[in-house]
Order: sequence, then structure tokens, then C-alpha cells
Amino acid sequence: MDAGLPTFQQVSIIDLIRHGGSLFNASGLTFGHSYDNALDEATQLVLHALHMPHDLSPVYGASRVTEEEMRRVLDLFRRRVEERVPAAYLTGEAWFAGLSFKSDPRALVPRSPIAELITSGFEPWLGEREVERVLDLCTGSGCIAIATAHYQPNWDVVGIDISDDALALAAENKERLQVPNVSFVKSDLFDGLPGEMFDLIVTNPPYVTNDETDALPREYAHEPELGLRAGDDGLDLVLRIMRDAPDHLTEEGLLICEVGEAEHALTALLPELPMAWVEFKVGQMGIFVVERADLVEHHARIRELADARA
Repeated sequence: MDAGLPTFQQVSIIDLIRHGGSLFNASGLTFGHSYDNALDEATQLVLHALHMPHDLSPVYGASRVTEEEMRRVLDLFRRRVEERVPAAYLTGEAWFAGLSFKSDPRALVPRSPIAELITSGFEPWLGEREVERVLDLCTGSGCIAIATAHYQPNWDVVGIDISDDALALAAENKERLQVPNVSFVKSDLFDGLPGEMFDLIVTNPPYVTNDETDALPREYAHEPELGLRAGDDGLDLVLRIMRDAPDHLTEEGLLICEVGEAEHALTALLPELPMAWVEFKVGQMGIFVVERADLVEHHARIRELADARA
């Protein structure tokens, strides 16, 4: 075995990051799977290829790379440009709520702003409520359920999904992050949870309209369509969730639901329902909070709308 130093190129880590950023911008890539710009994606791909931590200190930016390291980086760049694979699928890792999750095409790449709610303990929305059980509907990779359980070790968290592939990935993430107070159940929304009650229901369901799904950039074609498409206005699943949630919420329970751009369609359909739209650090992002009592009061109209989708 050769114990000598490898031959280094006249190329540094920062050179590769800059090159990747320029290449990605010139190639017209779409960002939005954990990262929202070319330089951040290039940074993560470079650090992954070099087996370096994602938060490597900038002091190492001037470090030169070997020919083999450069080849690995450029191969990832090539796949990102030619195949339009999201960076998280190329690295097999996505960060959510400060935690590292395994990410692959079995589920959507973790990227919900609900992460900010999780790290804040769902305050101020919970207020004085006591929470024992939490449900994460459409759990996908398990990121919302696992992160909630991680930051709230005294809560019992259940994640459900209809996809066996997604549930397998969620189970791997549970093992990866060693979170004992979370479990996963196969269910089509509430169908597999008869009689189960929760103090808080959190959900990031499919909410992309048919037209929007058909027009999505190539990056999204690598994700399961089951996690995206939700009818002509994006509300097919959301209305079912709102209809059935009161049967699974305790008396003072809350529903927190992400609907993205479908916010406008939802408020048009239910203008009288008092939904609080969460203000995040960057503003509103299509996530509402609604009390069980208000869902019950407006149940007839919600049921009418949801049943019409069937």
C-alpha cells in the first residue's frame, strides 16, 4: 500500500462549488428540494463527494482536491444537470428541522416549513393545551413525525401513509435517528385508525393541482406523484382530512395543515371557517391552524364539499 500523499490538483473546494453553481444556473435547473439556489446545491454535492460534513467551516474552502475527488464531484454535477435528479436523492440525505434524514425516491424530499413549527414546539398555537398524542397524516419519509417525536420525547407520535415504500423509508429514518416514541401505520388517511384520538393532527398532504403537476419541472418527476397530485384545485385530500379530523381530535384538539398555493381555493370554498394562517420567518407559506370546535361547527359544509370529490 502506498503510504505517500496523493497528488492534488490545482483546484480547490471553493473552485468546485463556484463551478457547480455556474453550471447549474447556466443549465436552467429548478431548485426547491431542500435548497433554493445553485450555490447551496453545489456546496452540498461537493461536500458529500468529499465525505465532509454539510456544515464544514469555510476555512477549508481553499483546500485542493485530488483527481479522484474531483472526478466524484463532477460525476454528481453531470447527473444533476443531465438527469435533473434532486440533490437530496444524489446524496441520499436531506436536512429537516435540524436533523439528517435518509432521502430517496420512495417519498418526497423533506422540505416543509412545518419544520419551523416543530422546533418552536408548535407555539404559540398550542398555548396551554396538554399534548399526549400527535398524528402525522401522509408522513412520507417520516420527517414530520420523527422530528416532532425527537423534540417532544414525552409525546406519542403516530405517522400514517398509504404507500408501503414511504413507510419503509420512514422506518429506516426512525432507526437512523433513534426516536422510540414514534410509530408508523399503513392507512388511507383516517381509514386505518378507527377510534384513535389525538390532541394534535399535523399534515402535509398532496396539494398540487392536476395542471400544476403536469407542468412541474423534470426534478419533480423523480418524486412519487402520489405525494403531489390532488385534483383540479389541489384540495381533494385536504377536504377529506378536514371532514374526518373532528372524529379523531380531542375536545380542544388542533389541526395544522399545509396546502401551499391551494390556500386561495380553500378560503374561497370556506370563507366562514376561521382558519389562522401561520406567519413564518419568511411570511405566509400556505399552512393553516384550525380548532376542532370550528371544524365541527362548519362540518356540514365541509362534508358537502369533501363528499362531492368522491
